[in-house]
Amino acid sequence: MKRPGAVRPDSTPELGEDAVTSVTVSPSIPTLTEEEQEELRGELLRVEDEILTLSQVLATKENQLADIKRKLGITPLNELKQNLSKSWQEVTTSTAYKKTSEGLSVASQKATAALNNMGSAISRKFEDVRNTPTFKSFEEKVETLKVKMSPAVSQGDFGDVLTSTATSDPSVVVEKQPEATPIAIQEEHPQ
Repeated sequence: MKRPGAVRPDSTPELGEDAVTSVTVSPSIPTLTEEEQEELRGELLRVEDEILTLSQVLATKENQLADIKRKLGITPLNELKQNLSKSWQEVTTSTAYKKTSEGLSVASQKATAALNNMGSAISRKFEDVRNTPTFKSFEEKVETLKVKMSPAVSQGDFGDVLTSTATSDPSVVVEKQPEATPIAIQEEHPQ
C-alpha cells in the first residue's frame, strides 16, 4: 500500500523494467583464437560448397530421371494411376477392408431377401384386392366407359372416310357402330 507523499527511489528497477540491463552477461561461448576462427570459417565455406555441389548433382539426377521417364512414356498421370492402383490393392488386402466387405455382403443379402419377401407380399395383396367383388365391379365399369369413349368407326369405304376427314364437310355421312359392340374391321377380298 502506498503512503501519500512517499517517493519511489529511482535506483530500484521494477519487475520487468530494465531487466536486460540488470542481467549480467556470462560468456557461454568460449573465446576462440584467431587461428581457430579462421579454421572454422574455412570449414563453413567447405560445407556450404558441398551443399551447393550436392544441390547441383541432385538437380542433374532429377533431370536425368525426368528424361528417362519421358523416353519410357511414363507421365505424371501414369505414375498417379500406378500409385492409386497400388494403394487400392493395399486397402483391399487389409483385414479391415475384408471384414467390412464381408459385413456389407451379409447385410446386402439380408436386405435383398427382405425386399423380395415384401415384394411377394405386396403382389399377393394386389391379387387378393383384384379378386374382390368391388374391384371386379369397378373393372367392368371402366371397361364400359372405355368402350363408350372410343371413337366410332365408319362402315363406309376407306377413301370416303379420308375425304370426309380431310374436307371436314358435314354433308358426308359416316355410319357409326353401336356403342356396346366391339369394333369390326371389314376387309375386301377380291374373288
